[in-house]
Amino acid sequence: MKVSVITVTYNSAKTILDTMCSVLAQTYKDIEYIIVDGLSSDGTIEIIQSLEDRFNGRLKYISEPDKGIYDAMNKGIAMATGDVVGILNSDDYFTSSDVIFKVVAEFTQYDIDAVFGDIHFIYDGQPDRVVRYYSSKAFRPFWLRFGFMPAHPSLYLKHQLYKEVGEYSTDYMIGSDFEMMVRLFKRRRIRYHYLSLDFVTMRMGGVSTRGIRSRWTLVKEDVRACKENGIYTNRLFIALKYLYKIWEYRFG
Repeated sequence: MKVSVITVTYNSAKTILDTMCSVLAQTYKDIEYIIVDGLSSDGTIEIIQSLEDRFNGRLKYISEPDKGIYDAMNKGIAMATGDVVGILNSDDYFTSSDVIFKVVAEFTQYDIDAVFGDIHFIYDGQPDRVVRYYSSKAFRPFWLRFGFMPAHPSLYLKHQLYKEVGEYSTDYMIGSDFEMMVRLFKRRRIRYHYLSLDFVTMRMGGVSTRGIRSRWTLVKEDVRACKENGIYTNRLFIALKYLYKIWEYRFG
């Protein structure tokens, strides 16, 4: 089973080395690694090229203008030839070297369309301190109306599903990953399995966690995603998830 891992980059020179090295460290080797760069100018491409030989032909990359992160994800999915596809952000990295091995084992053992698990957040420069732990264990499709979804960086999906449900919507600012989840789990009703594993280490400060304005934008886009896909919700329902998220933070 070939797994396509897609990383979208734009001026990611400070973090892309960690991301790429975590892919190289995976014990499962039938990985096609695809990097879609938005024409970076900070040395990102030079770092990618410096590691190209270590991938032994398993690395594909392009660098060209795009219309945003979701447009770039769509480009990566179109380039993918793997049986299974996952997204690894350019400022994140795999938490352990056996993540893809265990993902493949789940697909091999069960008749499913998707696998997902957990992720955790750190502050840059403090990799050993877990700031927030995001577990997908309790997820059920019913909870989408309240804005809850599996951790997107832990989602591995059969490639064929993207052909069936379509691309990421490019007219969302930061909520297209949630809208994709609604399409997959409610409209397509995919078969899935939760894997009790910390998939990805994420640095705080991503586009969806940059203050109150970003959170309010996300609330509005989550409501829109539900309504466009036939799920009743409202802004209060979606906003309640932020009360729950307080419990995910680890202080001290």
